[in-house]
Amino acid sequence: MRDHDQQFFDSFMLVVGILIGVAVALFLIVGRIASDTQGEYVLDDPTVQAEIERRIAPVGQVVLLGSDELAAAAEAATAAAERADALPLTGPQVYESACFVCHMPPGVQGAPVLGDQAAWADRVAQGMDTLTQHVIEGFGLMPPKGGRTDLADEEIVAAIEHMLDQLE
Repeated sequence: MRDHDQQFFDSFMLVVGILIGVAVALFLIVGRIASDTQGEYVLDDPTVQAEIERRIAPVGQVVLLGSDELAAAAEAATAAAERADALPLTGPQVYESACFVCHMPPGVQGAPVLGDQAAWADRVAQGMDTLTQHVIEGFGLMPPKGGRTDLADEEIVAAIEHMLDQLE
């Protein structure tokens, strides 16, 4: 029996050796093919190079206190904020930033829900001037300008018109 075991072990090792040899040969062949084609089709591609440059580009920089770069960045940020503040908000924007909190279903503390004609009927009957005055100055539980006193009166009127347009 011992000879049979030795013969099996020798055959098994021969098969394993052949498989390892084939795997190494395949690995070397694939490596050679890849090295020949990778430079031609991948590494020299401008799209690939641009993507590599984008990935390794710095995400920020260090600016020291008192430097000219810091002063320029602060001026640019201030100018951008002033431009953003100069644009008035539209009616839907004002509604989404302030009014929706109380005027979406089910309505907070009796606030009329957007689109509910019955709830708005008494308010609309008083006229646009009274409705605008109540919104700007506050009325009952509603704070002035819906709690957004930073909004211009024209922006409030746009929001009122937007909410009334939803009744149609």
